Amino acid sequence: MNSIAAVALAAFLIVNGVAHFVRPDYVRRLVPSWLGRARLLVAAGGVALIVDSVLLLAPRSRAAGGWLAAAMISVFVVAHLDGLARAVAERPRRAPGLASATVKVLLNFAYIGWAVAVATTA
Repeated sequence: MNSIAAVALAAFLIVNGVAHFVRPDYVRRLVPSWLGRARLLVAAGGVALIVDSVLLLAPRSRAAGGWLAAAMISVFVVAHLDGLARAVAERPRRAPGLASATVKVLLNFAYIGWAVAVATTA
């Protein structure tokens, strides 16, 4: 079962990593403006996601890949929390934005749990 969860997580991360290069404008909008260098951060994030996928696919490095995925997704939560804060600030005009931002934050916590489960059972 652990290999299925690890391969699924690797596939998920590869798709998201490739999206950083295929749809960079969308991903750049998720980068908080106060971080700056959005173009560089998006490219680095895409590369990191793809490299982590390789770690997850190799049984010997699966635990490290799981922990790295959990750490990266935790960092990405910052971007989603920033989006949630912006949606709250614009509240009455952006109810759908508030719901979407809340779901993104909650999903990222689920992804962290998935990565930790892979890491601890590898």
